[in-house]
Amino acid sequence: MKALLHRLRQALRHQAPLSPDGMRSRPAAGWDNLTRAAARARLGRAGEEAAARYLTDRGFVLLARNWRQGRLELDMVCRDRDTLVFVEVKSRRRDAVARPDEALTPRKRRTLVRAARAWLAATGEWSRPCRFDVVSVLADDTDTLQLEHIPHAFDLDDAGTAVDRGHAPWQPW
Repeated sequence: MKALLHRLRQALRHQAPLSPDGMRSRPAAGWDNLTRAAARARLGRAGEEAAARYLTDRGFVLLARNWRQGRLELDMVCRDRDTLVFVEVKSRRRDAVARPDEALTPRKRRTLVRAARAWLAATGEWSRPCRFDVVSVLADDTDTLQLEHIPHAFDLDDAGTAVDRGHAPWQPW
């Protein structure tokens, strides 16, 4: 039911306006999707930039941004005193159906844990305590951003038991 309501709202929101002759005007094929994708990408970049400023203003040391290894990505890796913090930034428009932090599904959590493992292996920082934070970014119609920092957003138990598909634990958190 929730998914159906979401699709209905999306369809109504993105419906082309009526022209004077009563016909719906449509942009060239694919143009509407391109502009929406570009707007989402722009919001994501603005959200990550605002989150980086927010965290550094609060004393976090930014160690890496948009770190990648293969298909794995970490939005930010920070240090909060002696703790490594893997930060996921989720940005949404205020009129979105779900809050940004609700997009952090168990599957996404497992992927973040694998990415954190890859970062730790690449940097040799295995001995440091670690945690996973989320910065939720909401944008209103004037593109004003509202940030919410959620420390300790999840731990390995929340990520699911199949983090390593039966291998030995990789980090004694």
